[in-house]
Amino acid sequence: MAWSTRELAELAGTSLRSVRHYHDVGLLPEPERRSHGYKQYGVPHLMRLLRIKRLVDLGFSLAQIADLGDRDEYPEEALRALDAELVAQIERLRTLRTELAEILERRVPTDLPAELAVAGEGKLSEADRHMVSVMGRLLGEEERATYAALLSDEARMPSDDDFESLPADADEPARQDLAERMAEDIRTLKDRYPGLRTLGAQAPLGRQRYRQTLDRAIRDVYNTAQLDVLLRLRGLSREDPPA
Repeated sequence: MAWSTRELAELAGTSLRSVRHYHDVGLLPEPERRSHGYKQYGVPHLMRLLRIKRLVDLGFSLAQIADLGDRDEYPEEALRALDAELVAQIERLRTLRTELAEILERRVPTDLPAELAVAGEGKLSEADRHMVSVMGRLLGEEERATYAALLSDEARMPSDDDFESLPADADEPARQDLAERMAEDIRTLKDRYPGLRTLGAQAPLGRQRYRQTLDRAIRDVYNTAQLDVLLRLRGLSREDPPA
């Protein structure tokens, strides 16, 4: 006695919609029809459907199942490849859980990379947070570690507060004095954290895109007096100061 489509789906533990979709994409052969037009399925159809469902449950895509064809042999190579993918996914999920625990425990902003959010916890001004958010997207993994060190209390320099509070209408002497003090502080930081000298060299988007994006962010975040101080810094240090 042959099975109907509904009976086949029930036996395989799947849905009518799935069976029809497997027909449409060519994974499950169309059966012969009875005299009244209804499909009639047999054991080979059930075995094929069970195999498809099992592979789908394991994580295979329909395209991958199609590549395996109708062969019944043990798909060892495909299973090992899938296992490697699952190992990578598990590691990614473990990393995400660690970051999530940090966010929940410390209540750090979700728009910042975990290591930068923790490093700057509780002491980032609004401008700092904007720049840290941008830098988190621009820097490579190793460079983010260097940048995180720059956010620590140990890296806080006397001129930092003066720069953050500099009004847009600050006069010429105030701007020059601050630029000179910041230049000296930056030289001290570069001696302490040598990685700052090459910050951006490993940017995933490339060095040029790093510079362009950073320049745009600086112009958006800081006022005219602060931008003028940064330009003076560039002249004093003869290189791009770290953001």
